[in-house]
Amino acid sequence: MVRLAVVIYILAATVFAGSAVIAVLSMGMMAAWQIAGAFCAGLVVALPVSLLVARNIYNALNSRQA
Repeated sequence: MVRLAVVIYILAATVFAGSAVIAVLSMGMMAAWQIAGAFCAGLVVALPVSLLVARNIYNALNSRQA
C-alpha cells in the first residue's frame, strides 16, 4: 500500500501545490514567501489525501479477492 500511496502522492502533490500557487497568484500575492508558502501548503495537504485514496483503493482491491 505504501508504494501505491507514493505514486498517488506524486500526482496529488503536483495538483494541490499547483492549484494553491495559482490561487495565490490570482489574488495578487506576488511575494516569494507567499508563493512558497502556498506550494508547501499544497504538499502538506496532498499527504493525507493520498493516504486516504490509497487505503480506499487497496481495500477495494482486497475485498474483491476474498
